[in-house]
Amino acid sequence: MLATLPFLQTTNFPAINRNTLNTLQVSLGYMCNQQCLHCHVNAGPNRTEMMTLDICEQILTYLRATPSIKCLDITGGAPELNLHFRYLVKSVRQIGLHVIDRCNLTILSELGQEDLAHFLTEQQVEIVASLPCYLEENVDKQRGKGVFQKSIAGLQQLNAAGYGQKDSGLILNLVFNPQGPDLPASQTILEADYKKFLEENYGIIFNQLYTLCNMPIQRFGSMLISKGQFNNYIQLLRNAHCNDNLDNVMCRNLISVDWQGYVYDCDFNQLLGLPLYLDTSTQRHISELTNVNLEGNPIIVAEHCYACTAGQGSSCGGALS
Repeated sequence: MLATLPFLQTTNFPAINRNTLNTLQVSLGYMCNQQCLHCHVNAGPNRTEMMTLDICEQILTYLRATPSIKCLDITGGAPELNLHFRYLVKSVRQIGLHVIDRCNLTILSELGQEDLAHFLTEQQVEIVASLPCYLEENVDKQRGKGVFQKSIAGLQQLNAAGYGQKDSGLILNLVFNPQGPDLPASQTILEADYKKFLEENYGIIFNQLYTLCNMPIQRFGSMLISKGQFNNYIQLLRNAHCNDNLDNVMCRNLISVDWQGYVYDCDFNQLLGLPLYLDTSTQRHISELTNVNLEGNPIIVAEHCYACTAGQGSSCGGALS
């Protein structure tokens, strides 16, 4: 159903081109121990798509051949459920690159993941953890009953390992997204609220809060359509577009690789089946891009891109302005 949405046919979103590539974002698969309402990947416990060891090796080959890349940003699903997650992290750290793990926090309490916090600490992995609100009722409504308390336990475990602690070098950032079809509030104000509430009530500290705009695709897009809110939300995003955000959208310096190794301009284009454009619109594999300079390459845009430029802007690194 979502593949025929109007924004895939036409858009007035400004044309943009890629700058120097500095981040490779990789999805290790769609299996997840949670099934959140806002999930733009439609991840869940019943998904079986998982990156193989062979594709991981091809990613490592690409990273070794692309010195401009300084960071591997690992996502899913719950990326830690991939059997090759730890091998990939270790190998990338040996290359000398920074690694980000987009962690849902509850994975830390899953069977077989008891030493995950220790592993992440040992490898000096930056953690970007989803916590869409600091109130239990709101988190459980969006992510499932009991998720909030498991998330708090995960944060306390990470704090105990040194994450978020001053001068530890172990970075712990949290991610907020709205409960419904609204723009995020001020990232600065929300960060102060999060820090005050979590420390006073749970003794939890962290480095930064990132605010993300809900992307009108996959599970969240389907929910909007079922409630008759899709067109209004797209119009909200269009009306809030800010040209100043175009200079800092994540797709200018990042490419996204799916679990099979195919390459896209961003994680959202990946889920919409909009492949990276290189001479033709033919789908490209990471194994084909070694020694290919993507700087100046046109980025495929559509109506959903307004979610990244609306208001204060939204990216994998939070607000843009």
